Amino acid sequence: MKKEIRIFFTALMFYTRIPCPKWVDHSDEYLNKATRYFPLIGVLVGGFSAITFYLTAFILPVSVSLIFSILAGVLMTGAFHEDGLADVCDGFGGGWTKEKILIIMKDSRVGAYGVIGLVFLFILKFTLLDSIPVKSIPAVLIAAHALSRFVAVTFLYSHTYVREGEDSKIKPVARKSPLFNFVLAGIFGIAPLLLFRNPCYFLILVPLFLMKGLLGRYFKKWIGGYTGDCLGATQQICEVLFYVCFIVLWKYI
Repeated sequence: MKKEIRIFFTALMFYTRIPCPKWVDHSDEYLNKATRYFPLIGVLVGGFSAITFYLTAFILPVSVSLIFSILAGVLMTGAFHEDGLADVCDGFGGGWTKEKILIIMKDSRVGAYGVIGLVFLFILKFTLLDSIPVKSIPAVLIAAHALSRFVAVTFLYSHTYVREGEDSKIKPVARKSPLFNFVLAGIFGIAPLLLFRNPCYFLILVPLFLMKGLLGRYFKKWIGGYTGDCLGATQQICEVLFYVCFIVLWKYI
């Protein structure tokens, strides 16, 4: 149990800005095992965003509360995944060879493609969430954050990690881990769909994994696999796609 607690806190420290006990560190062993809790971290981030929305909606318009809920998620993760999306937009938008793409993605500066990608990302998030029934928004936030992170985790088992250098922070995470990690991550990622009390919403799994397949094929074509930035971009894209799919199911099923 103590070991599992340490693994969980390692995941919490790596994927969020939440303060952790001093005895938690970036041990390669625990970072690799921490992937099992990545979707659970999504539940926490989505839950924090949902609580922020719920509380602010008492005194503010729904549209303003949605902005605060999105901001809450960004602050909780330190824009970890949004940064990955921006780097992917810059890298694949401005690079034409594997080496050039990887160099651009490693650059800490954000270029035009990255800025454009982030602008469209936040516009889509706000517009889509604003189209969802208010009473469903908290559950949607929790489920979207959890499931999108599980989709990203599956890259560790289906694709090859492209080494960015010996100092890469994601390197220990990217090593393939036991099947137990995958199963546990799947439980944490898929279980929040039960919040909707309608089995039809499990259909969202289909387009999300189709998107993962398309992204995986694209990444493999250009750089031969995935990087940490690719995982962040996948999480953000699948989160937005979750909102799209929920609206479609809510309206037509």
